[in-house]
Amino acid sequence: MTATTAPPAGTGSPAARLPGAWRLGLRRGALELRQFFRQRDQVVFTFAFPVVFLFLFASIFSGELRGAGVSASQLYVPGMMAAGIMSTSFQSLGISIAIERDERVLRRLRGTPMPPAAYFLGKIWLVLVTGLLETAILLGVGTTLYDVDLPSDAGRWFHFGWIFLLGMTACALLGIAISSVPRSGRSASSVVVLPFLVLQFVSGVYISIDTVPDRLVDIAALFPLKWMCQGLRGVFLPESARVLEQAGSWEFGRIALVLAAWCVGGLLLCLLTFRWKSRRDA
Repeated sequence: MTATTAPPAGTGSPAARLPGAWRLGLRRGALELRQFFRQRDQVVFTFAFPVVFLFLFASIFSGELRGAGVSASQLYVPGMMAAGIMSTSFQSLGISIAIERDERVLRRLRGTPMPPAAYFLGKIWLVLVTGLLETAILLGVGTTLYDVDLPSDAGRWFHFGWIFLLGMTACALLGIAISSVPRSGRSASSVVVLPFLVLQFVSGVYISIDTVPDRLVDIAALFPLKWMCQGLRGVFLPESARVLEQAGSWEFGRIALVLAAWCVGGLLLCLLTFRWKSRRDA
């Protein structure tokens, strides 16, 4: 009978020794956050951009909105919060991933034993943390300077929670998908920023949604930003402000369906379009 020799302690199959995708994703997320906060100019401009625009538009348009029971400056706060969420997810990922692909960072990562899911989990942790910080800053500015009241009931905070999570997820997936559109890292900013800027004007961020032409509102309704703005207005503005909406109500159920649909659609777009190599390396 042949004796079976046990493997030395601490050894095993390579799969058993490697951490799982979730654990690697946490580590990758910590790395992404360290890299982000080390770039002080990027940190300052990322968090200051929507705050500066809030100051600017709230100073120019500060009058009371007739029949809505809110001022124009109060109306800008939830819109800027929604834009901040999309900025830290859609815009950030769309540009950064395109640059990493162009610099062959993705190609090198794909050649390592790291599961592909860990890379995307790291990006999700990055946008989740930066999105929360961006939202907290804007909410702090809105409550201290523009008399925006925090919700007093758990129901509205629940609405805020799922709007934030669904909106962040949908925009992050769209950012990953659009990162494959630029032909190079140099053109990524132009390709990503232009549609984002247009959506902000037609979705009720810079212009009150009741003054945007219906045709443009219908176009905006095809994308997540309009519904995020509407949902956050429903969370942080009084019920009297519903008169500004097309339907005369906050439509939380419809908002949930649209954002959830974009989460599914964004995932499908990522699966169909994402590339680890740039076009010149294909």
